[in-house]
Amino acid sequence: MHIYFGNTDHPLETSMPFSFIKLLPFDEHSRGDAKRAQARWPARVALGLGAVSLIGLALLAGCGGGGGGTSAASSTSTSSSGTVSSGSTTTATTLSAAAVTEGTITGFGSVIVNGVRFDSESCSVVDDSGASATVDQLKLGMRVEVSSGTVDSATSSAKALKISFGSRVIGPVTLLGSSTLSILGQTIDIVDATVFDSSTLPNGLSDITEAKVIEVHGLPDAATGHILATRLHAPASVSAYKLRGAISALDTSAQTLSIGSTSISYAGVTLTPSTLALATGLVVRVTLPTTLTTTSVQPYAATAVSAPGRASSSTPLAAHVRGTVAAYDATLKTFTLDGLKVDASAITTLPAGLADGVEVDVLGSVSNSVLVATAVTLKTEARGKDGKRFELHGTISGVTATSFVLRGITVDYSAMTAAGYLPSGKTAADLIAGAKVEVKGTVDSTRTKVVASSIQFER
Repeated sequence: MHIYFGNTDHPLETSMPFSFIKLLPFDEHSRGDAKRAQARWPARVALGLGAVSLIGLALLAGCGGGGGGTSAASSTSTSSSGTVSSGSTTTATTLSAAAVTEGTITGFGSVIVNGVRFDSESCSVVDDSGASATVDQLKLGMRVEVSSGTVDSATSSAKALKISFGSRVIGPVTLLGSSTLSILGQTIDIVDATVFDSSTLPNGLSDITEAKVIEVHGLPDAATGHILATRLHAPASVSAYKLRGAISALDTSAQTLSIGSTSISYAGVTLTPSTLALATGLVVRVTLPTTLTTTSVQPYAATAVSAPGRASSSTPLAAHVRGTVAAYDATLKTFTLDGLKVDASAITTLPAGLADGVEVDVLGSVSNSVLVATAVTLKTEARGKDGKRFELHGTISGVTATSFVLRGITVDYSAMTAAGYLPSGKTAADLIAGAKVEVKGTVDSTRTKVVASSIQFER
C-alpha cells in the first residue's frame, strides 16, 4: 500500500487549498449492505468538509479537463499551472486534485482502480523512478497511485490527472515452488488474483525458471513476511534490480538495512533526498546491481536508496487507503499500512478478524504522517476472493468459438451460461467483431486470460 501526498518520486504539491475534498467511495465489493453504506456516507463527507478544513492537493501535470479535474485558481488560492492540449492548440490551465487513491488495476475502459473508473485521456503517467510513461504501459494487476478530480459517487468515475505505478521486486528467481517464488530473498506468493503478463509469460508459472528475471507487483503480508503477487512480468532486460518495502531492521553503524529477511548495505550510497533519515518501518526503494548471482552473499550492496514521502503537514488531509495490516495493537487500536501509521482509537468497534496480514480499506484524515481512521473495512480482494474481480469495457475483436480480444486482453467465454449474458436474450452468437461489451470475471489457470462470468452488451 502506498498513498503519497508529496514526495520526490511522486511530486504532488500540498500547498493549494480547494473548495471541496471528495472522499473515495468503497467499491461494489466493500460497500456491503446498501443501507449501511448510505448511512455512513454523510459522515465521510462531513469529515472531508470539517476535519480536513478544505485542504487540497495541487498537481503539476499535463492532463485534460472534465470530470471535475480542471478549475481556475481562486483569488485566495496558490496554484500550479500546467498545459492542456486541445486539438492543435495548447493552453495554460490550473489543475487541482480532489482525490488520491492507491490500489490494483482491475480493469480497463478507463483505468479501473478500487471500483472507480478513472478517465485517463491526456493524463500524465510516471513510473516509480519518476520517468514519464504512457497509459498503454498500465496493465492488469499493477499497483498504482491515482490523483484525480472529484469522484462521482453515483457513477464511481473521475478524471485522472496523474497515475504513478511501480513494482515491488525486480530480480532473478532463486527458488521456484508450485505457488511461490524466491527473488532477492523475498518469498512471492502466487494467489488466485495474480495476473501473469501474457506476452512474456504466456503459459503462466510454467514459463518461469530459476535465474529468470521477474518483476513483481504486490502487497506485503505481515502475517507471513511474504509478498502477495498481483502481477508478474518478465522484462526483456533491466539496468538494475530493485526491492521496495518497509525497513525491518537497521544498523546505522554498519550501514545496513533489511527489507524482510533481505540484508542490504547502503555504505557509500547517497540517500535521496539527502535529508532522508532511515528508520525501522520506513518504506524505501532500493536498487541493486545486476551482477548479483544466485550465490551472492548478503548484505547486497545497494546502488541507490530513496524513500517515497507521505504527508508531513500538521494540517489534516482526507485519506482513503487500501493496504495490508502490520504491527496491529488491539489494545491501542493502532497498526501500519506498509509503513503508514494508522490510529483507529476513535472507532468504537473494529472489525472482527482484524490482524496482521489482513487487507483493509481505511477512511480518515492524515497529518504528521499518522492516519486517524474513521472507518476500517476488511477486504479479501488481493487474494482473489471475488468471482468478478476484473472488469473490461470496449469493442470486441479477434472472435473465436471460445474467446475474443477486448482491450488487448483475451477473454474466454466458453464457460458462460445464458444467465451471464445481459440484457436478457443476448447469446454467444452476439459476440461479433465490433460489438461493445462490459466483461467481468477472473483469470484462467495460466492467469493470462480473463474467464468471463458476465457479459453486458453496451450501446
